[in-house]
Amino acid sequence: MSENHTTSHEGESHGSYGSYIVGFVLAVILTVASFATVLSKAFAFWQTIAILAVLATVQVVVHLVFFLHMGTKSLSQRQNLAAFIITVLMVAVVIAGYLFVLWDAQMNMMPG
Repeated sequence: MSENHTTSHEGESHGSYGSYIVGFVLAVILTVASFATVLSKAFAFWQTIAILAVLATVQVVVHLVFFLHMGTKSLSQRQNLAAFIITVLMVAVVIAGYLFVLWDAQMNMMPG
């Protein structure tokens, strides 16, 4: 049991028990931090939203690295990471465009 990680048929690492434990602990800490931020009511509304956005982004990265094994070690992992980043950017452009169109339409509406 000296070898804790497994490899797939392509020879890519799928993590060790230690990396899963670290990922789990980080995910729990980030979740508790999110709940504590909201329940403490120590921040203004927009500050709370900004803190939650940062914590959520960090948690997504933790899940991608520790559980989905998206890294840059092998060519396949780099390709997966690049495809994921491009997908996220495309979704962000679509959402930003959608919000801009709605905002612009609301600003140009005639008063009722």
